[in-house]
Amino acid sequence: MNSVQYILGIESTAHTFGCGIASSEGRILSNIKSEYVPTSGGIHPREASQHHASKAAATISGALEEAGLRLSDIAAVAFSAGPGLGPCLRTGATVARTLSLVRKCPLVPVNHCIAHIEIGRLATGEDDPLVVYVSGGNTIISAYAGGKYRVFGETLDIALGNCLDTFARHLGLSHPGVPKLEQLADEGRRFIPLPYVVKGQDVSYSGLLTMASRLAGECDRSDLSLSLLEVAYGMVAEVAERAIAHTEKSALLLTGGVARSKRLQRALSFVCSDHSARFHVVPPDLAGDNGGMIAWTGYLALKEGLTVPVESSYVNPNWRLDEVEVPWRR
Repeated sequence: MNSVQYILGIESTAHTFGCGIASSEGRILSNIKSEYVPTSGGIHPREASQHHASKAAATISGALEEAGLRLSDIAAVAFSAGPGLGPCLRTGATVARTLSLVRKCPLVPVNHCIAHIEIGRLATGEDDPLVVYVSGGNTIISAYAGGKYRVFGETLDIALGNCLDTFARHLGLSHPGVPKLEQLADEGRRFIPLPYVVKGQDVSYSGLLTMASRLAGECDRSDLSLSLLEVAYGMVAEVAERAIAHTEKSALLLTGGVARSKRLQRALSFVCSDHSARFHVVPPDLAGDNGGMIAWTGYLALKEGLTVPVESSYVNPNWRLDEVEVPWRR
């Protein structure tokens, strides 16, 4: 008798509709996604949700085909229940509810931020790291303690990824903007003073973005990109360094979409070197939003009985990771 379980995960918090399938053995069998890219500006929640609805069937079919499975093989359906954009979350939840009802299998709500942490732990094999989670919508320094992931620093306004993406658009750079900003920064030669705002263990990026945008018309683009990244990443590194000293964790895990940044990786590797801590980065294909991380975290929750009836499967756009019990870590 085959005791392996297969969990299907739906990700839909922001610009990505993703479907992944994970096995109870810790294998990501498929990870298909479709990304909404606005014609101008940032994410338009209603348009993004319409994109998700239009791409859901093909994405799910692709994930099942890549995994070599049928819907009847799926033991449970997990979905990102928050935090995120309301219309996008509701679209993904509707898809997940439908699959759960058709398959007659459990439905598992997953916190998107915790999923980024758990996929990083799975991929790197590091059990108890300090986590630096940086993405378009979140900037959080976290570590596990007392049954939950605790926050040891976060943004007070916009996230690191949002700051960088918005500035990249201001410069007229195409999506994705962060790699192009880093290419410009590699050519920079002069540091331009910009607002560096760390308040206790928290960071603030709105003033940095405003000042950099104001200077865009009068400063060299490469110098300004270099300065913006040095300040933005320096703020994260400072808070992470204090957190690793306080928690005395022996490892640091960098996860989330901005984890792909080589420049940020270098900054945090220096922090780890100074504190004799191991440094890990989530693999690039698992860094951004994806269904695989929802599927794997869904399995962790499923084995603890953390399922929800369809009629009670609400989404929560403001669901903080430090509100969530994580009994699989006990």
